[in-house]
Amino acid sequence: MGYRATERPTIGWIGTGRMGFQLAARLLEAGHDVAVYNRTRAKAEPLTELGASVVDSPADLADKDVVFVMVSASADLAAVTTGENGVLSRADAAPGLIVDSSTVSTGASAEARAAAAGRDTDFLAAPVSGNPKVVKSGKLTLAVSGPREAFDAARPLLEVLGRGVTYVGEGEVARLVKIAHNVFLGVVTQSLAEITVLAEKGGTSREAFLEFLNNSVMGSVFSRYKTPALVNLDFTPTFTMPLLRKDFDLGLEAARELEAPMPVAAAAAQLVCEAIGGGSRENDFAELLLEQARRSGIELKSEHATVDDGLEG
Repeated sequence: MGYRATERPTIGWIGTGRMGFQLAARLLEAGHDVAVYNRTRAKAEPLTELGASVVDSPADLADKDVVFVMVSASADLAAVTTGENGVLSRADAAPGLIVDSSTVSTGASAEARAAAAGRDTDFLAAPVSGNPKVVKSGKLTLAVSGPREAFDAARPLLEVLGRGVTYVGEGEVARLVKIAHNVFLGVVTQSLAEITVLAEKGGTSREAFLEFLNNSVMGSVFSRYKTPALVNLDFTPTFTMPLLRKDFDLGLEAARELEAPMPVAAAAAQLVCEAIGGGSRENDFAELLLEQARRSGIELKSEHATVDDGLEG
């Protein structure tokens, strides 16, 4: 049967970590009926202030029209879908649609999709690009794959989550789209680190160089967003170097399978590995700037500047 769009569908949300919490909050603030589950219940409880109800297991969400999932690993996706007390475990009910925005393998996604199909439940893979601050600013983007009819029906809900919702094809192709995105993220950050260090070593400040770059045709939402970190050396993590290395590995593996050479990505991947070997594990991947400075023979200091990241307003 699958999902058919209604004006006010009932919604379940599984996983209220840093990202999941903010996304569920957007649905609640838009006036939707949302019931939430999180393994650590206390992390979901604050959503009750926005009108959410909190349930004790994913199975309690089986009667919802749409269930969103945002968990951290493939094993977690299996647990909350087909595991004991999973959302697909009840004989008497199953959701019309599961939208999975978790960071999982293509294989795990395909297994969850097959299990959902066995219950006449549509399944969309919907990986996201952004972090909690990006979510709050309404600038999250989603790549979505699965049945086109299910996507069209769910689109009004997906558009509540962010500004960019793109249908990219059938099956699990959205997973590859997200990996390609993250490979580009790493390549662009390495390139940004190189030109910023070059400009500083030649005599300009990072603040001045990046202001010029951000106002040029080469500037981007991303370069502006990372400017405060690069100028003030604030590497509070949004995405760590080991996570970036994992995505490079997945991207280069896909490149080998599809016989699509990626020489620039391969070089950037080696520099990420070098940074990790040098101890960059817990901080933001923008620390590639420090590695580039070290190789260039200069020591960077914070410029203590007030710099706009472009996300406010």
